[in-house]
Amino acid sequence: MIRYALSCEKGHEFDGWFRSSEDYDKQRKRRLVACPSCGATKVEKALMAPRVVPSDKQAKRPRRPEPVAAPTATPPEAPLSLVASPEQREMLTRLKALRDEVLKKSEYVGSRFADEARKIHSSDAPERGIHGEASRGEVKALIDDGIDIYPVPVLPEDKN
Repeated sequence: MIRYALSCEKGHEFDGWFRSSEDYDKQRKRRLVACPSCGATKVEKALMAPRVVPSDKQAKRPRRPEPVAAPTATPPEAPLSLVASPEQREMLTRLKALRDEVLKKSEYVGSRFADEARKIHSSDAPERGIHGEASRGEVKALIDDGIDIYPVPVLPEDKN
């Protein structure tokens, strides 16, 4: 695992843990890395000073545990593979356009998705379309509580 110091376009700083540098790049490109303070998905790596402890001091001083940041998003399960016919490729193109339009016309709330969905459902927040991340447990609880939510489709080119 790699820990990166990150900062959003609004200057909020936070940490993120990733399996690899490529994993960070893929998640950032798909806008899955979001600021926990404001939900912004325009995120960059911040400068980090290396942490080096000389071996003679290491034995004298007890190690403090590193704070562990929550994952930025629940990784999707492995997708099914598809060899598409021309008709299927056309349907995927239309599905992508529809998905992009839905996302464009909804508000990104990041990891606050479950809380915001509950507020909207209970009329504690204005009714509007939102999208963001939620754990499997949060999704199940929302559905069990009768809150209508829909998964955003992950299309084949999203994995490339």
